[in-house]
Amino acid sequence: MTPPPPATPARALLEGLRHRQAEMVDCLETLVNQESPSDDRALLGAALDTVDGMLARLVGSGGRRVEAGGAAHLVWETGRPRALLLCHVDTVWPRGTLARWPFSVDRGRATGPGVVDMKAGIVQALFALSALGTPEGVRLLVTTDEEVGSPSSRAPIEEAASGLEAALVLEASYNGALKVARKGTAQYTVRIKGRAWHASEPARGANATLEMARQMLDVAGLADTRLGTTATPTLASSGTTANTVPAHAEFRVDSRAASRVELERIERAMRGLRPHLDGTEITVRGGIDRAPMSREISRELFERAQTVAATLGLPPLRGVLAPGGSDGQFTAAIGTPTLDGLGAVGGHAHAEGEWVEVERMPERAALLAALLQHILQSPRGPE
Repeated sequence: MTPPPPATPARALLEGLRHRQAEMVDCLETLVNQESPSDDRALLGAALDTVDGMLARLVGSGGRRVEAGGAAHLVWETGRPRALLLCHVDTVWPRGTLARWPFSVDRGRATGPGVVDMKAGIVQALFALSALGTPEGVRLLVTTDEEVGSPSSRAPIEEAASGLEAALVLEASYNGALKVARKGTAQYTVRIKGRAWHASEPARGANATLEMARQMLDVAGLADTRLGTTATPTLASSGTTANTVPAHAEFRVDSRAASRVELERIERAMRGLRPHLDGTEITVRGGIDRAPMSREISRELFERAQTVAATLGLPPLRGVLAPGGSDGQFTAAIGTPTLDGLGAVGGHAHAEGEWVEVERMPERAALLAALLQHILQSPRGPE
């Protein structure tokens, strides 16, 4: 019998990571068990310590803290960076969630708060670096406020990505597909001032709740399903007591669009909101916070990823437009080639029961490692 051909370096890389699957799951459990809601600096600091400890153990050296806007983030790098691995450790889950929803693995799926968004992605990034033997030319940035719009980390992200050849974002995949484009996002707060009066004489007041209801319908009507543009009223509050005409109301709006033109159309419409009811006033705050990420900015990196996936023996990769926002839009906006969705394969992000497909973690870590190799072994571009 003819012996099988020797494994290619890429296949050996993948097999090596498959043998470390249990170790990856152990690290994931440790990181998920360190809760890290975006609004809890003590827990976020502890989560960064956990990541830093894993770095030291897996790749041989820890990172350094970067303070910005009162928040801390973690940077690790080797040599003269050419590629950025971009992650965030904060989650949408409040302190104490683990008490009712602990980390577990059942029938090949790991679940727990923040497991897919994006703690599995962080683990995969660390194991990719470990598999490559701490490659020269990589910068890793782990931020702590992505889930609240990255107010303190945007400047460090842009600085970390500036002038590099690639930004590789460890957000979860989209049903297994990489995210080659993203909708731009905008956030607004609409505040309504009315006039309080006793509820027994409503005509003598100016009902901010009624005005808010009309404005919410107006805003929802700005959406364009044909173009995929959304304008979604979300959080809302109004009133003080059950027998008082409300004098104040407020609601939030989340808008997303695939083009800058559509985002700007929504922006103009939001600024143009006018009251329906006499005696009410409207103030609109907020605006566009993340520009759309175009397919062009990811095209070359996606082609490279397709090439290395083939060498690994993985199924062909798909690339999709993702509806959600990510920090990769900041790196794309400054012109750094960006590829997103390189993190976990799973689902239900931000929802009870979010999950990760455990057997895909080594595959995705190998894909990231091989893509990094492909970038770092290519001739460096002009300065």
